[in-house]
Amino acid sequence: MTGMNQPLATRMRPSSLSEVVGQEHLIGDGQILTRIVKSRQLTSIVLYGPPGIGKTSIAHALSGDLGVPFGYFNAGVHSKKDLQTIAKDGVPGDPVIVLIDEVHRLDKTKQDFLLMQIEDGSLIMVGATTENPYMSINPALRSRSHIFELKPVAPENVAERLRMALDDRERGLGHRHADVPDELLVYIAEQTNGDIRSALNTLELAVMSTEVSPHGLRSVTRDIVNTCLQQRQIGGDKDGDSHYNLLSAFQKSIRGSDADAALHYLSRLIQAGDLISINRRLLVIAYEDISLASPELGQETLAAVTVAERVGFPEARIPLAQITVRLALSPKSNVAYKALDRATEAIMSGRDLTVPAHLQDAHYKGAETLGRGVGYKYPHNYPYGITSQSYLPDAYASDQYLEFRDPTDTEHAQFRYNSINQIIKRQE
Repeated sequence: MTGMNQPLATRMRPSSLSEVVGQEHLIGDGQILTRIVKSRQLTSIVLYGPPGIGKTSIAHALSGDLGVPFGYFNAGVHSKKDLQTIAKDGVPGDPVIVLIDEVHRLDKTKQDFLLMQIEDGSLIMVGATTENPYMSINPALRSRSHIFELKPVAPENVAERLRMALDDRERGLGHRHADVPDELLVYIAEQTNGDIRSALNTLELAVMSTEVSPHGLRSVTRDIVNTCLQQRQIGGDKDGDSHYNLLSAFQKSIRGSDADAALHYLSRLIQAGDLISINRRLLVIAYEDISLASPELGQETLAAVTVAERVGFPEARIPLAQITVRLALSPKSNVAYKALDRATEAIMSGRDLTVPAHLQDAHYKGAETLGRGVGYKYPHNYPYGITSQSYLPDAYASDQYLEFRDPTDTEHAQFRYNSINQIIKRQE
């Protein structure tokens, strides 16, 4: 038994794709990675997904199936000189294959060197990243790679890997004579949230910390497992791609008036501890999604996030929960900012943007001679403070940007808008 001083997760890395659990959309009959192995035509790829779900394992499995050794390079730790050392044996037609862990951390000098090697065919990259490659990887490098997203591993698949580790006498824990009930393996898989590496390390610690009975068995219990489990990661890295997915789901749940879902995502965001992003998103929601339907909620939201900032966690969860429910249950409107978008689109159309002469600045001597301000009607001199005159540039006079589609949407604003137009029509 070799390498038994290494962590179980390292020892149990698959030596071929047939040992990989999950990722059926990439591995299996007719799937892309299996086809690559059969054709022996590996090109540069990027494997993207959450931690511990098999990115590095798949790279090692490809190495085993292809019978080609991989160089290993960590973009956040190793230097450009290290990369040059690994790449020196590669030549066009006989490339060296390099697993680049944390590929999103490559700096410009490493990227430039890597691009040159990939371009001339002397290096094939297998990149691994937890970050969205479309946002975090240099476009030139991305365009020379095929991107494959790995999915979270189902608990039953993680449990399957744990069973393999328990039975494997060469690389796993088979020689430790551990008695771990199957339901406990499933429990570990569920609590580690699809992270195979964390699940294997939890199992190893549980087995190794269990006393050997007089009969030579290690009987692992749930209490032992619970002491070995790390706190479940439900919030995600506050700088990571998964965190932005949570923020997106949070806003969309409020927009969809699902208060329960909004609270679910709020709880996960709180676990990540990113109060700044939560507060910013709530303020955006108040004006983007609620807006004229309940304009008072803008100030309520500002008050709630101000309190949250003042008191900090854990008490900040109280005002955050209240304003989240208020926003989710409120009527919704996007009339105002959509109208602004239409106005912005209109001014880019190339029409004459000259401000009408009667609206131009007329405070200086000689303005009247130039026709500035002439004919302007002062609204306060008219009933209801409203008078019929053109405010838009002549080329835009017929434009209307506000569109009230739902009779219940922004009821007060819509009523006021219609009333103003009726008064103007009576004056014309």
